[in-house]
Amino acid sequence: MFIYALKRLGVAFLVAFAVSIATFTLLRLSGDPAAAMAGEVASEEDIEYIRKHYGFDRPLPVQYYDWLSKAVQGDFGMSIYLKTPVSEIIATRAPTTMILGACALTFALVLAIPLGVLAAMHPNTFIDRMALGIAVVGQALPSFFFALIMIIIFGVWLRWLPISGHASWLNFIMPSIALGYYATPAIMRLTRAGMMDVMSSDYIRTARAKGLQPRVVLFKHALRNAIIPVVSLSAVQLGFMLGGSIVIEHIFSLHGLGSLAWQSIQRSDFEVMQAIVLTVATFYILLTFLADLLNAFLDPRIRVH
Repeated sequence: MFIYALKRLGVAFLVAFAVSIATFTLLRLSGDPAAAMAGEVASEEDIEYIRKHYGFDRPLPVQYYDWLSKAVQGDFGMSIYLKTPVSEIIATRAPTTMILGACALTFALVLAIPLGVLAAMHPNTFIDRMALGIAVVGQALPSFFFALIMIIIFGVWLRWLPISGHASWLNFIMPSIALGYYATPAIMRLTRAGMMDVMSSDYIRTARAKGLQPRVVLFKHALRNAIIPVVSLSAVQLGFMLGGSIVIEHIFSLHGLGSLAWQSIQRSDFEVMQAIVLTVATFYILLTFLADLLNAFLDPRIRVH
């Protein structure tokens, strides 16, 4: 297990290094940062001054090395627009996005796994069709449209939930449902397919022949093996939620990394943008790493690869 963890950790570091190179390079090649910072009415002398002041005139590898050497120490530079250390801005905004992503994934798992298990235990029945119908609706319904429907019903008509801000845990209910419902169909279908495949295995028939209780067969033997691909998919889905929460955060006025990314793009704040991309990518890599370790714990056969 330790050797397997070291191998996966090495791969995670390589991926994070590649993402940092790609992010830094693409942002620099997307346009002249000095011209974007100076504005449309700036003279050529002003642009050249900004270019030299921020070091944009240096070779790209030199700029990257200087940025990376500081980034590994937690120093992402200063925000060009806010004139505040980027690390402080990220530290202020990240908790909101992390809470939203965790709540959304929890909602998706709580809804999708039981539906997948029920559908697998009752194939081609009303329960199965109902579960598949919920999955189809979740996949076809855009998250922003679903969010607006919930705002109208639960926020405006019934006045049960707040529709903006992040003052309390109630503010995260509708955003979490809107963001998590979109991930529910994939998790539900994978759980259903995994359970149906596992329930027809020889070791399940052997467990039943031994006289084990159906509850033990279902949860201890079947679900433990069927859940392995769901763990990996959940990590991927959480990464997508963290990276794609910009629309939901904007709708519900949640001041997280998503809304910060949109504001930074409008302001051409390159330092903040590359810090956000690297932060989200790091969380995504960490999630997949933890998912690999959990899968290796659930299925020891994975460790030999």
